Amino acid sequence: MPEVIERESMEFDVVIVGGGPAGLAAACRLMQLDESLSVVVVEKGSEIGTHILSGNVFEPTGLNELFPDWQEKGAPVKTAVTGDRVHYLTSKTGAMPVPGPFLPRPMHNHGNYIISLGQLCQWMGEQAEDMGVNVFPGFAAAEVLYDDDGRVIGVATSDMGVGKDGVQKPNFQAGYELLGKYVIFAEGVRGNLSEQVMDKFDLRENADPQHYGLGIKEVWEVDPELHEEGLVVHTVGWPLDSHTEGGGFLYHAANNKVFAGFIIALNYRNPHLSPFEEFQRWKRHPKIRRYLEGGKRIAYGARAVNKGGVQSLPKLTFPGGMLIGCAAGFLNGVKIKGAHTAIKTGILAAESVQKALAKGDAAAAELSDFEESIKASWVYKELYKGRNFGPGLHKLGTFWGAAFTFLDQNIFFGKLPFTWRNKEPDHESLTKASEAKVIEYPKPDGKLTFDRLSSVFLSSTNHEEDQPSHLRLKDDSIPLSYNLPEFGEPAQLYCPAGVYEIVEEGDEKKFQINAVNCVHCKTCDIKDPKQNIVWTVPEGGGGPNYSNM
Repeated sequence: MPEVIERESMEFDVVIVGGGPAGLAAACRLMQLDESLSVVVVEKGSEIGTHILSGNVFEPTGLNELFPDWQEKGAPVKTAVTGDRVHYLTSKTGAMPVPGPFLPRPMHNHGNYIISLGQLCQWMGEQAEDMGVNVFPGFAAAEVLYDDDGRVIGVATSDMGVGKDGVQKPNFQAGYELLGKYVIFAEGVRGNLSEQVMDKFDLRENADPQHYGLGIKEVWEVDPELHEEGLVVHTVGWPLDSHTEGGGFLYHAANNKVFAGFIIALNYRNPHLSPFEEFQRWKRHPKIRRYLEGGKRIAYGARAVNKGGVQSLPKLTFPGGMLIGCAAGFLNGVKIKGAHTAIKTGILAAESVQKALAKGDAAAAELSDFEESIKASWVYKELYKGRNFGPGLHKLGTFWGAAFTFLDQNIFFGKLPFTWRNKEPDHESLTKASEAKVIEYPKPDGKLTFDRLSSVFLSSTNHEEDQPSHLRLKDDSIPLSYNLPEFGEPAQLYCPAGVYEIVEEGDEKKFQINAVNCVHCKTCDIKDPKQNIVWTVPEGGGGPNYSNM
């Protein structure tokens, strides 16, 4: 019989899982509405903001509603966008500018800011603490807790001090049970507890599959003479083919910093494709390297983004709680933005919860008014107007899909009388390795382009090595018996951190998982063809440290 671990428990009015923009907005709004509430935010990162990764061109709409005086309060939102440039890259050296009038309306960034979303979350965390919120960084929520009727009543954090062999070490510390009258899941994209709740309550019954991209980002310090503070550059086209969705970004932040990044949709078909290597190739293009060459790369990270849009939104409520922000999938794909919608969903969730608590409805089955308030808000209207963006790119390819998006957004204002859908999950998109074109990637030069391990070093990723792997296989045989012969075991290529590799031990091959390298991007959980890899949380505090990303 396994040993029963006794956990201490703490009771709150509201438990919020995830210290990102959605969770922190919910916490702050709850305290604005009723400062007597007991609210806890539990965050797996060692500090608030350390697991936050985003481009980020920030639209302040949601922040304006949450803190109308955010400028006076010193929010780190200072670098206003001064201009937009979009290039269609035709080859490894060729490019065509896309004139502003031909850009979809939502892509214009006048009134927006180039920020570090991690720094904004740090600031929001400080506001929350000043209001009386209990903020617990370094505690990973590892288990959903239910009462006898199946209602969600809290979460348990991961145990600390368990060895690889599953045996408790001398420094063992049991996790805590955080109990709440309501639980708000704000874990971000592909949150492991959010996914469990969606499965248990069948919240995706009437939704399309969620679709994802992998975003890879570097921060560079560049020559001041080449820096154009406030400039936003986007690219489409090369190095991707016309059937692979994705593109690059170059955001000129303050202090001669440039945020360089690349997003590839995870419905790509060629198993020989490496998103990390495509990003490195992209930096070689003259339109990009002119800014980076001679500069210094100072940070690296990767994170999945959701892109399914309104068709992929699950049911948002269940007995005892709700899903908000990117945990549910509120990113606006046309704008390539999700922080403003995350903040707004957090605000609306807080208002729904506070209303129920004030009425004494803590045992109510579900807060259905939250779903109603979302559908009445500008968040839903935004996503609905852009509902055909993702399916259009999937159906028509990147060139004609972009042309359709222009017509849809600029001529018909998102009001075309039809809604396209994409029912194929991203993990089912790969063609067989034997039928796909092999891609030869150039070796890194160590100045402009780099390998994955040196990149992971810059992410400041750290895990306790003597702990059970948080990357688990449902079936240990599948990587070698199925994924390798069919697809060349694509985990070796889609992972941007070198976590997965096929190694040879004598005459035998072995599938090796280097869990200590994991930057928590969730790509493996999404893209594995057999859905055989399950991403769970490591010990609290483990993972990357994206303090300025």
